[in-house]
Amino acid sequence: MSAPGFPRIADGYASPIRPVMGGYLGAVSAAHPLAAAAGQEMLLKGGTAVDAAIAAHAVLAVVMPDACGLGGDLLALVREPRGTVTAVNGCGAAPLGLTEVTTTGGASVTVPGAVAAWESLASGWGRLPLDRVLAPAIRAARGGIPVSAGLARAVADQRARLEAGRAAGWTVVTTPAGGKLVQEPLARILDRIAKEGARALYRGAMADAVARAVSACGGTLDEADLAAHQTLVGPPVAVGYRGIPVHVQPPPSQGVLLALCLTALDRLDGLDADNREHALVELTEASFAHRDRAGEGASLLRTPITIDLARASGRGGPRAYLHTAGVATADADGMVVSSLSSVFDDFGSGVFVPEGGFVLANRAGGFTDGANAPAPGRRPVHTLAPILVETPRGPLAFATPGADGQVQTLLQVLSAMVDEGRDLASAVAAPRWRSEEGRLLVEDGHPAIRTLEAFGHAVHRMKAGHVKFGAVTAAGVVDGQPICVADWRRETTSGVA
Repeated sequence: MSAPGFPRIADGYASPIRPVMGGYLGAVSAAHPLAAAAGQEMLLKGGTAVDAAIAAHAVLAVVMPDACGLGGDLLALVREPRGTVTAVNGCGAAPLGLTEVTTTGGASVTVPGAVAAWESLASGWGRLPLDRVLAPAIRAARGGIPVSAGLARAVADQRARLEAGRAAGWTVVTTPAGGKLVQEPLARILDRIAKEGARALYRGAMADAVARAVSACGGTLDEADLAAHQTLVGPPVAVGYRGIPVHVQPPPSQGVLLALCLTALDRLDGLDADNREHALVELTEASFAHRDRAGEGASLLRTPITIDLARASGRGGPRAYLHTAGVATADADGMVVSSLSSVFDDFGSGVFVPEGGFVLANRAGGFTDGANAPAPGRRPVHTLAPILVETPRGPLAFATPGADGQVQTLLQVLSAMVDEGRDLASAVAAPRWRSEEGRLLVEDGHPAIRTLEAFGHAVHRMKAGHVKFGAVTAAGVVDGQPICVADWRRETTSGVA
């Protein structure tokens, strides 16, 4: 089935901001220029899209420690050349000795899943040895990188939490904006992981160091929790939207909420430019009312959600969490990867592991009520929600930071391409909105601002490019050629090989 927007997916320079680029060996779109460069390096060395994705995420752990790192999680969708899609859920569980849950500090820490996910990805779909894949990250940690203004601001904003987590002496905290950030402890543990695999983090001296750091900050996660961790690998949740297959992460990811929106939107007829954006906002808010039930996975799609196409319901949107880092990759064999890594809030729990030079995620803050209530060994509903779309001309991977904004951003991009007929680059670059805690945040320049106000939405205008609106990474294979595009927002960058 052909669909509007897709025939022009590989149009070079379709957007005056960030063009779609076509490669020979592969393509990478990532949350930071150095991460994109690491992915390109793997492709040039003969690696797969998975090798490129792991290399990019490892570099992100070095250059974006406020957003992601070895103490966080990673979720990925891998599309093999023949079309099979596999979900890799590298998210950790609450400690078996759980006694309380907080949103910061030791009691907010769950088992970090990112490093184990690297190993699962590499063993399943990688071609290069792990020491070669992690080499760019080790170089960056040991050789040093300039501290960006954004990272320095994040440190200033979170200084009290970092000091409470015993990170006052961390070079990330002590190096000023523009200074050279050297992270030797991080380089050492990356080097050990490159040689020994994930066990370098989950067993032995580093596992003991993680447990001691958590205990010192009031948490109960211990060596046994780390040793028992397993990456969840299995099929995604798949839905059809206007005849186009869309794959989302299964539980514990809340990606099923995007599938719920698409399923409901697919049943709506007669939407025009004036009421489509309103419908998307209402579907977003209606779907997040079921967030605590995301663990039901595909069965949740049988739950009907209804909206009023004439006026805003005022039911309010989801929460305001922000951070995460995305990577999308593709190679010449037809493998495509959509992935995200995160420590949840800025610098996660704030709990610092000095022996490894990283902080631990506060993913236990994702527990809520009902089916998503905290319990020992349980994984909370997870905000990371990368997607894969089987377009008529080839597979495309999309991912974006923004926590609960991920579902909303990806819904808008997909609708722009399928319903409005936009090409890939302009769909990614277009102005966005985000429903959040009772307000509808809208980027300046959005053509539907006045229409949304007329429907009764509590519109709050914000500067275009604000971090609230995410930063899409996109890559895929179109007509046999690897392609990619990066959002103009944040530091997102794409490159080809």
